[in-house]
Amino acid sequence: METRSVEAIVIGAGMAGATAAAHLAATRHVALLEAEESAGYHATGRSAAIWIRNYGSPDARILTAASRAFFDSPPAGFAAAPLIRARDVVHLAPPGQVGHLQAMMAAAPDLRPLDLAALRARVPVLRPGYAAMAALEPDCFDIDVAALHQGFLRQVAERGGTLALRHRAGRIWKEAGLWRAEASTGAVFAAPVLVDAAGAWGDEVAALAGVHILGLQPKRRTACIIDPGPHDCTDWPLLGDVDHSWYVRPEARRKLMVSPADETDSAPLDAQPEELDVAVAIDRMQQALDIPVTRIEHKWAGLRSFTPDRGLAIGEGSEAGFFWMVGQGGYGIQTAPAAGRLLAALVNGTAPEADIAAAAPLTDPRRFERMAGERQRPEA
Repeated sequence: METRSVEAIVIGAGMAGATAAAHLAATRHVALLEAEESAGYHATGRSAAIWIRNYGSPDARILTAASRAFFDSPPAGFAAAPLIRARDVVHLAPPGQVGHLQAMMAAAPDLRPLDLAALRARVPVLRPGYAAMAALEPDCFDIDVAALHQGFLRQVAERGGTLALRHRAGRIWKEAGLWRAEASTGAVFAAPVLVDAAGAWGDEVAALAGVHILGLQPKRRTACIIDPGPHDCTDWPLLGDVDHSWYVRPEARRKLMVSPADETDSAPLDAQPEELDVAVAIDRMQQALDIPVTRIEHKWAGLRSFTPDRGLAIGEGSEAGFFWMVGQGGYGIQTAPAAGRLLAALVNGTAPEADIAAAAPLTDPRRFERMAGERQRPEA
């Protein structure tokens, strides 16, 4: 089959690949390859995202803050409706977690103490005695993940890029200075730049290309939907304990999403919920909230992939022209606009803008090779 020459190949059309391709397509002809029949089938399509400034690794926090302006005012025509809806976040500290909350508040001045009686007036199902202390993080918002994802994919198309669904990369190699990717359809794409945005499959893509893997670890996260009965939870905050062993947040149609905030190691696969994890989620939630649960309306699981130090990996690896856009963990949606800008700047060899420049050295994928070298270096 004839080789299609483009200026950048992006593998994986979830949120990471979509924002990477959209930003690169402003200056390059891009091919976005996706193994599944629809873009964002795995992690992106199973994310119920909320923007929380004080969440994640240092690099994630930089990119989260830098993404704020995009969420507030996306480009004209990017989405048919607002991308965000205000949502407070409340951190609950049972007696054993008070010290953890105090440390968290000391590191994040925008967190403020919350009177428990006032919280109970707002969330009447909060059980007396569960929390010894609470803190409010007010400047947060729900994100319309589907609208954000589709907006980036639309930009790819409008800027002349190609979205190739059902094109699983089966062979990747470098020849005559160009990266070549042969898809399961037999189609071959060639470009000087290849971006690995394959999420949980990121290391597998690197292995196909003969590039050093990062040591990505996909971890399963479970969630379910319940009916809170007579309670109108529409405007409740997201609630969870400080140690992040459970959380709940309102969903559409006055429902509640409940998660045990699990991080179970997994191979890259189509994650499915385990009954035990769903039961744990309900049990932990009911220790804090007086909500009878007679039926689980919906349940699902997705994979969140982490690098060995739980930071993001955005940038060029040891092989020229091979760029990483992986390791987003639980921060991929809220960092997406700024992460796409950073990736495009690094690919194009331009200086990252001031609001994201500090993230560039933190996300450098080559740090893992340096770490491996230090582990292997003999002691003096």
